[in-house]
Amino acid sequence: MYRAAKFIGGILFLSRLRARNIADSHSQKVKEVSKLVGILGGMGPMASQLFYKMVTDMTDAGCDQEHVNLLLYSDSSMPDRTAAILKGDYENVQAQLLADAQILERSGCQAIGITCNTAHFFADRIKDEIGIPIIHMIQETAQQVAEEAREQKVALLATDGTIRTRLYQDRLEQAGVVPVILPEDMQKMVMYQIYERIKNGKPCDEEKWAVLDEFIREAGCKRAILACTELSVIREELALDDFYVDPLRVLACEVIEFSGKKLKLC
Repeated sequence: MYRAAKFIGGILFLSRLRARNIADSHSQKVKEVSKLVGILGGMGPMASQLFYKMVTDMTDAGCDQEHVNLLLYSDSSMPDRTAAILKGDYENVQAQLLADAQILERSGCQAIGITCNTAHFFADRIKDEIGIPIIHMIQETAQQVAEEAREQKVALLATDGTIRTRLYQDRLEQAGVVPVILPEDMQKMVMYQIYERIKNGKPCDEEKWAVLDEFIREAGCKRAILACTELSVIREELALDDFYVDPLRVLACEVIEFSGKKLKLC
């Protein structure tokens, strides 16, 4: 009886050891192909929250270990990017963005994504001062739009700062797309939705959004780019259709692919 019990115990021990070795081997394989991506967020916080949800929802994962390894640094103290651009006062934002990027680099990140369209103006100015690539949300979006709307009109819904710096216009034009900038009254509506509604913790003003939507479609635009991550929040809130291109979603796709994980859809 003792020998039988000892024999059975040995089998159980070996089975557990083998299961643990298999699990460790699987974990090691996952680790080998996975890259750590740093996300510089907090601009604004709701957009960063939405981005993490997008990455999680869009990753084809059957267990925790098959999800993307992300290091999210939410720096909500970052000065307003549009205000800095309009004033021509770049130094503070640029210095803080660089310091944040260096924190992510020192933490072992192999690339950085930035969940703010306007911040890419400053990212372009610091990219040579860090040793890891920036996954460029605007460049990737422009390329995607060009595949769907070459030689056609595409509306640009963005902050005044993003429009002033031509972050999208230049890239779209180079790709053969015709960017459409909204007239002043429509642009004020966009800024209202960004600053007075979403950044202020309030829902989208649906009546004003309907006016914008009607204007853009009647202008003959093939697509409209939600070129501010607060507008990405509105896309989720109103369940907007595919007429609207969401750069935050584009960034999520690129981050998943860079990390070595599998995409569900994009």
